[in-house]
Amino acid sequence: MKYTAKELGQLFGAAVEGDETVEITTLARIEDAPPGSLTFLHNLKYAPFLYECRAAAVLAPTDFKPERPVNATLIRVAEPYMAFYVLLKQFHDEKLPAPGISEHAVVHPSVEIGKNVYIGPYAVVESGAVLSDGVKIYPFVYIGSNVFIGQDSIVHPHAVVHCDTQIGRRCAIYSGAVVGGDGFGFVPQDGTQSYVKVPQVGNVVLEDEVEVGANTCIDRAMLGSTLVRRGVKLDNLIQIGHNVEIGENTAMAAMAGVSGSAKIGKNCMIGGQAGIIGHLSLADGTKLGAQTGVTKSLTEPGAAYRGSPAYPLRKQLEMEALQRKLPEMYKKLQTLEARIRELEHNHSTR
Repeated sequence: MKYTAKELGQLFGAAVEGDETVEITTLARIEDAPPGSLTFLHNLKYAPFLYECRAAAVLAPTDFKPERPVNATLIRVAEPYMAFYVLLKQFHDEKLPAPGISEHAVVHPSVEIGKNVYIGPYAVVESGAVLSDGVKIYPFVYIGSNVFIGQDSIVHPHAVVHCDTQIGRRCAIYSGAVVGGDGFGFVPQDGTQSYVKVPQVGNVVLEDEVEVGANTCIDRAMLGSTLVRRGVKLDNLIQIGHNVEIGENTAMAAMAGVSGSAKIGKNCMIGGQAGIIGHLSLADGTKLGAQTGVTKSLTEPGAAYRGSPAYPLRKQLEMEALQRKLPEMYKKLQTLEARIRELEHNHSTR
């Protein structure tokens, strides 16, 4: 695929600064973009790379003012990252497998299969499952009994979807993910050090356009459903406990964990390795920094937190600034204590 800078300017309705005739044949990062490529400037901390950039053209914010001359042609757009995403889809659109069922797949006769469905080699689909139009089941996937998968959803190799799970339209479940495994429910036996397992008889419901990253686990509910609402994006290596509810368009970064029965609002942003204990709630729009530990409900919509236990972001930053000064403050304290002892000694010897 090939574009000129002028054609891209017309595509985005953008002003072009520089040579409009340069041709773009590939996309690249601004740090190491080769000649003939297009890159983008979204985060201004990457601006220093712009002045040495070898790319043919750069998608740059409309209000960005270069501090030095720029060799590349600038294409001025309001949202460079979003414009770059549009081009990524065109340059590198995923090549989906052609519809059809491999002769090496194991599909129960009762499975309901829609139009244009793909089931790859060594995939297993158990009884009562429903695969809607356009569903893609890659090799080595396991789909349990009575699972419903909505239109155009994709389950990538080696993912597991346990029985009774309900998956909406245009969802993606990536390799190694486990959806609908047993919740972590055990009761200590009186007078012993052993446990009795509590049956987990609920299910998992993923609404439309949910993405579940590689090796992420979403546990089935003890009763009722573990609910992941429309548009939720889960990174790799996330643990979602039983009966958790995650609101629409919430995004969670890798290695975050949510304990059972917690309720997370919509449009939240959860940083990597954040931990949320069970049976509490997060208000809509809550933002948690990386490694934040949430030990009580957070009720203010749109508020940001960091630290463990979670603390309002501004106050946490103030405390971290003070912590960095502790060695200096300790030395001053030692000096003051020594001075006080000296004064007390001098006073006592008078």
